[in-house]
Amino acid sequence: MKSMNTHYLPSPIGTLRLEADPKGICRLAFCHTDVEHAGSSVSPLLMEAEKQLDEYFAGKRKIFSLPLSFQGTAFQIRVWETLQKIPYGETWYYGQLAEAVGNPRACRAVGTANNRNPLPILIPCHRVIGKNGTLTGYGGGLDIKEKLLSLEQRYREIGEDTQ
Repeated sequence: MKSMNTHYLPSPIGTLRLEADPKGICRLAFCHTDVEHAGSSVSPLLMEAEKQLDEYFAGKRKIFSLPLSFQGTAFQIRVWETLQKIPYGETWYYGQLAEAVGNPRACRAVGTANNRNPLPILIPCHRVIGKNGTLTGYGGGLDIKEKLLSLEQRYREIGEDTQ
């Protein structure tokens, strides 16, 4: 059995639950209810993740530099790796993502992989929108997706020097 560390942290979009295994950050989840934080077991990696997320929300970080540990199919992993190439403050359509993954006709499969992303924000699936520019499903809810996109747009326009 893998040893797992869990840490809850407050953010401008609500409480986030971070999990790490020996290889890296393996899960980021949105807590939609009040959470008892007594179960946190904070490792240096989780503290660094919290620091980087705080910098992101403050507009001081555009790229995360954390070891990530996720499991999925080869296709899902290819989609998640490609999501990390979407520039901060920009959005892609599902078709653009499918093309970047190397399978332009796989829009639905890309959408499914996007939906199963275990590390939202760190792997920026919120940057994928519908072709007509509408916000489409997001595990944290469309209100959180809108807040993340607005935050990135605001700091992108300011031109903050960030990582």
